Amino acid sequence: MTATAAEDWKHWSDGRAASVSAPHGPLSLTGTHWLEPEPAGIPGLPGLWWADAEGVRLRAAAADGITVDGAAAPVDGEVLLRPDTDPAAGTATLGDALLVPIEREGELALRVLDPAAPRRTAFAGISAYPYAPEWAVPAVFTPFADGDVRSVVVPNADGKERPLAITGQIAFTVAGEHRTLTVSRSGKRLSGVIADATSGVDTYRFRFITLPAPDAEGRTVLDLNRAYLPPCAFSDHFICPFPPPGNRLDFAVEAGERQVLSR
Repeated sequence: MTATAAEDWKHWSDGRAASVSAPHGPLSLTGTHWLEPEPAGIPGLPGLWWADAEGVRLRAAAADGITVDGAAAPVDGEVLLRPDTDPAAGTATLGDALLVPIEREGELALRVLDPAAPRRTAFAGISAYPYAPEWAVPAVFTPFADGDVRSVVVPNADGKERPLAITGQIAFTVAGEHRTLTVSRSGKRLSGVIADATSGVDTYRFRFITLPAPDAEGRTVLDLNRAYLPPCAFSDHFICPFPPPGNRLDFAVEAGERQVLSR
């Protein structure tokens, strides 16, 4: 292990802790409220909220104190907030809380991100295995025929099943075991959802991985030291996908992030 590799990993690890504990980071999520076509209240929030073909609608009075996209004056009447999948996505604030419309598989919801969330205020870091160079190995990415994007239905953390887009497989050898994992493209890089023999025992029930963009021959690097906890490890209100079939390794990956620590 070179000092540079260890330092790079430590910098990444520190950045992860800072990111998840940011005022409106994953630890601040206190609710994901799925919306109906008819106006209705949301627990803990003023106003009436509903979904239509354009996005999330809010009807509120100025006294409610909800401000849209940093406007100087609070909402007094009806406004439209476009979801995160829209190029013109909008947000609102109520005091220090950030209100974020999202769209998933055609359904609209409002997320509430509150810096005073108990899990954020109790956060004491992320436990992780020590960096070990043997867990960073060469991998080869093979896309599906003709560059197809396929869809596989997997359970999600909220109990529902949803399609997960996948684009190919990586092949690698680690801990003396030759294996393949199904992955997706995330921009130029690759990403995947994995579990192993530590999952649900010494680590969270599954983890995410990200790999550098493969070269023209499909070569990349799988660094399991950077296997990281999904958002739903930090808040029960995220809807993370579980690993697709074939992505549950039958040996212990003693590398990467393990658990969220609380005071």
